[in-house]
Amino acid sequence: MNKYNIKELAEKLERCRNVNLDDVKLEDVDEITDIKIDRRKPSNERILDFIIKTKNPYIFKVKGKLVRIRFSDTDKTAEDCLTNVLKNLYR
Repeated sequence: MNKYNIKELAEKLERCRNVNLDDVKLEDVDEITDIKIDRRKPSNERILDFIIKTKNPYIFKVKGKLVRIRFSDTDKTAEDCLTNVLKNLYR
């Protein structure tokens, strides 16, 4: 993993995390299906490659629709959150 400049990637993440969605143009955002990551690499390297290959790893398009991801500072996992959403939908 020596090929990655971790400091530079951390700075990119900080910059991208604070982007105002109102300032984002749809045509300037990566289509998620166009981002190719080598699945044979370890998960840490795949994450770093994703950060490098995307303009903004927090904002991308899925079939032309703008998607923004955010992370909370909690112990809940994404799976926990999705499970709760599905339980509430199908009561």
